[in-house]
Amino acid sequence: MATPIATTLKIDELATSDKRYGFSFAVITVLFFMWGFMTVLNDILIPYLKKLFVLNYLEATLVQFVFFGAYFIGSVVYFLASLYVGDLIAKIGYKNGIISGLLLSAFGCFLFFPAAAYQVYGLFLAALFCLGLGFTMLQIAANPYVAILGKPQGASSRLNLAQGFNSVGTTIAPIIGAQLIFGSIHTGEIGTGILQEMYVLFALVFVVMAVIIKLIKLPEFKGDNIIERNAGALRYPNLVMGVIAIFMYVGGEVSVGSLMINYLKLPKIAGLSEHAASHYLAFYWGGVMIGRFLGAISLSEGLSASKRYLLMLFTALLSLIIIGLVSDWNTAGIYTIILAVNLIAFYLGRSLPALTLGIFSVVIACLILVAILGSGQIAMWSLIGVGLFNSIMWSNIFTLAIKGLGKYTGQGSSLLIMAILGAAVVPVIQGAVADRAGLQISFLVTFCCYLYLIYYGFVGYKERVKPTTDVSG
Repeated sequence: MATPIATTLKIDELATSDKRYGFSFAVITVLFFMWGFMTVLNDILIPYLKKLFVLNYLEATLVQFVFFGAYFIGSVVYFLASLYVGDLIAKIGYKNGIISGLLLSAFGCFLFFPAAAYQVYGLFLAALFCLGLGFTMLQIAANPYVAILGKPQGASSRLNLAQGFNSVGTTIAPIIGAQLIFGSIHTGEIGTGILQEMYVLFALVFVVMAVIIKLIKLPEFKGDNIIERNAGALRYPNLVMGVIAIFMYVGGEVSVGSLMINYLKLPKIAGLSEHAASHYLAFYWGGVMIGRFLGAISLSEGLSASKRYLLMLFTALLSLIIIGLVSDWNTAGIYTIILAVNLIAFYLGRSLPALTLGIFSVVIACLILVAILGSGQIAMWSLIGVGLFNSIMWSNIFTLAIKGLGKYTGQGSSLLIMAILGAAVVPVIQGAVADRAGLQISFLVTFCCYLYLIYYGFVGYKERVKPTTDVSG
């Protein structure tokens, strides 16, 4: 199906192109916001459905298993199709790929209506699976689209900025979701009517966005019209190692978010109610947002070192002021310590994606150990602080992994999205460990994830073996 486009460029022409794509980038960031908001609502759904259906931790974390499992299945289908017919996104265009993802996401949201009406846990899982498939298509199309929407040198910065708006969604979702969903629990009415209303509204939003994107003009980029009937992307060690890194990163991040509320309920940690704990979950995802905006500045090619540091300092101070105003100044004071460590880590990273990734992974591993071995406020804020250091990981891993793939970029992207399977597998593993050994000790599972990310940031990202044939495109 033909679509109106403003620009058609080959991907390798971008290095010498001076075109600006500000409007197109702004449109795509709305998508990042939406799937961030919707994804983190799962963290609210887990304790809510756990109480509604009287589930154990393993059963409750099936929410993440089916949602992110859909990413794996959708990406596998995409990858296998690329072996026979070529890169699907290159064929149908990034725009049509995004529209397809939006409509599939809308269908998944509509399925919440019968799931809530019949109050069957299996139907909720089916709805989440369809929603995950829609987000898979959006991720496969939108992430590389942002990466190529400008000069290659700024790819990490652009993706960090887009992910920053994704994190705006993840930050406000726990607050809004808790107010709407947990409200019924506090009134003694554990029902699902609110879920019907929320997700039908989301479905309508996705449909409207699909129509808007269909009508507006977005630049289209084309690769070579050569169908590569092979898994050529797997010849690149940086991609193969990057697939494992994405698996570990999303698995660790989602596990922490999924079990944060239950962790903060522990008497040894904070003894909070679900409703009160959900507000601290917003600090966890808010940290991801702050860190991504700082990452976009740190990795920006267009700013001098002095301007980058000043702008990062201003952003950090503004964030602390906002935290103090919306929460309290004592909380802002505690967060100042975490943010100061974050800025030091950025400085040590020297605006190098791989080095920054490695340093941040070391800090997270230390924070998780404190959360496992500690208690009270120190353990609580150590786990919350993980979000701030998770911030740059997706963007940095993604751009390091697809670097130099050329005509295999779409195929490599599908493999990286496939690795979001980690968000399905790791929370379930941690849930099983929590049922047997206790919730606090179960965070050793996520600790192991970040040990691999330390390796990838310092060693694994390097292209140590050259491809056997010329596949640079």
